[in-house]
Amino acid sequence: MPPSPQSLTHAATASADSAAWADIVQQLGAEIAGPLSQALERIHTLIATGQIDRQSLRALREGVSQAREAGMMGQQLARLASGKLRLSKERLQLTQMLRGVLAHRSREALARGIQIRQMLKPADVLGDGALLFALLNALLDWALACTHSSVDFRLDLSPWPARARLSCRFAHRSLDLVDEPQEEDLPAAVNSLAWRLLEQTALTMGLQPLREHEAGITELTLEFPHTLLDEPGAPQPEPAEGWGMPDAREFANSSNSKPLAGSHLLIVSPRRELRGQIQDAVRHMGLIIDVVNTMAEAQHFCMEGLPHAVIFESSQRGSELEALKTGIVRDVADFCFIEVQDSAQLTQLSSATADGMARIARSSLAEALPAMLLFELSKSL
Repeated sequence: MPPSPQSLTHAATASADSAAWADIVQQLGAEIAGPLSQALERIHTLIATGQIDRQSLRALREGVSQAREAGMMGQQLARLASGKLRLSKERLQLTQMLRGVLAHRSREALARGIQIRQMLKPADVLGDGALLFALLNALLDWALACTHSSVDFRLDLSPWPARARLSCRFAHRSLDLVDEPQEEDLPAAVNSLAWRLLEQTALTMGLQPLREHEAGITELTLEFPHTLLDEPGAPQPEPAEGWGMPDAREFANSSNSKPLAGSHLLIVSPRRELRGQIQDAVRHMGLIIDVVNTMAEAQHFCMEGLPHAVIFESSQRGSELEALKTGIVRDVADFCFIEVQDSAQLTQLSSATADGMARIARSSLAEALPAMLLFELSKSL
């Protein structure tokens, strides 16, 4: 019996998906191996000569950082490729979430000398909050890495059917070259692993990314089919087939359900044992983790870009913490600070403390820290 047209279509789609993921795996290997190979050469030079200049040291650090970022993106891509994600369905304030992400990343853009411009109309959509948060951060990661100009974000509604339409526009080559008659090939950054992560996150959410390039300008448009309208009697979209509310148990130690995957945590403690205990407690959550010894180092770290949360031990309280908090809250009002206390005090969420900082006993880290982070960081989703 010959195969049906439907089965042939499914087979063709599966084959195309397999080819796409094979390309992604190959690209992942290249983006990890390339920077690490260059870093290894500099290490060999250091071993041979016993010295390294500041420029080479900076290049070494940047190479390791690039490889690390590629590895982190690989982890997020693996999560999307698993096919086991169960997307939640909830009303999301797309405009508010985008503004929050842009505010959170404003220091990073400023440090790179990149201006972010935004024209955002109010829009609510139906979707998974964690994935939308990941999508907006992936979009900004890609744009900041590619742009040779400012980055323009626009959010409006299509005429009919009314759908939220998010566009991101930037120059992918130097503005000095835009007037040249012949268009050059696209820079590698435009099709980098950051793009792959953005693309696959969008596809997982049921969005079709539309990318256009003309005269040195790149514009990406994402149209949200499940846009919620507030007008009386306005038709509301049906949930996408197969969507379901996730079981709370799936937020435990599952490799396929990590609602905070890709979020960035900064640990501030001079004690290696405590830092290790914190890292062990959240190891299953897919977080990006950085560690510094003191609050002064944390201030320097945050100058070029904010993490999503700072967790610190009580000994770091003082004027430097207050200065750090004041500066961060000016940009991100609901930023997450968590204090780790050696005493056996009760765990307190930020909503229950006078200074807006969450607190947790060191003895409760393994049991309570993942849930606390989920609550505190979800406030910004």
